[in-house]
Amino acid sequence: MSIQKGDFIKITYTGKVTEDERVFDTTDRQVAKDNEIFNENRTYGPEVVIVGAGHLVPGLDEDFVGKDVGYRGSVTLPPEKAFGHRNPELIETIPIKNFPKPPQLGATVQLEQRFGTVVRTIGRMATVDFNRYLAGQTISYDYEIVEKIEGTEDKVKGLLTLYLGMELPVVIEGKVLTIGIEPALTYNQSWLMAKGRIAREIIDATEIDEVLLVERYTMEETIEEFVPEQEGEQQEE
Repeated sequence: MSIQKGDFIKITYTGKVTEDERVFDTTDRQVAKDNEIFNENRTYGPEVVIVGAGHLVPGLDEDFVGKDVGYRGSVTLPPEKAFGHRNPELIETIPIKNFPKPPQLGATVQLEQRFGTVVRTIGRMATVDFNRYLAGQTISYDYEIVEKIEGTEDKVKGLLTLYLGMELPVVIEGKVLTIGIEPALTYNQSWLMAKGRIAREIIDATEIDEVLLVERYTMEETIEEFVPEQEGEQQEE
């Protein structure tokens, strides 16, 4: 049966800028190293996505529909199907005093929950481009549909790995899903921003109708977390 919107599929891909064949994204570790875009914090290998859920750029997401498992092919996407057109109004000149630290040319910065790239610095001012990365570019993807995921537990684990780059313990009882949250995740900004969306996507795309997020602590973790603070308080006394 061909792939349809809402299906969980496992894919591999490599994205390139059409103009110069520059690789900007890939699920292949060696390709990333060969093209000097390797990220040691990323988990490489096939990724699980929900077709039509917006996990990837619109044109690639749409291209999955109607294909079969095992399909290998390429798709070229204009800006409106990729990262959008460039908007000149999103290029702003900002006083350097407004930055947490002096901005460097080419650096990615965050200002008022917006991310941008520093494209120019003159005197006490810096110009920041808040357009999406590769906005205005025609891009292409070589991709393979490796597998269609059927089991609810595999779907959940795949989605968690997509968002967090790690596996978490899960238990499914009827239509209730319990996800065990490691202590470190309570300080993880990616998790704090994504947990609501993850829960909603699981409920919308599976038979699960309730998601419980349970923080799990062991004696050792409790000691590690609280002892240093107690010692610090004793020293202050």
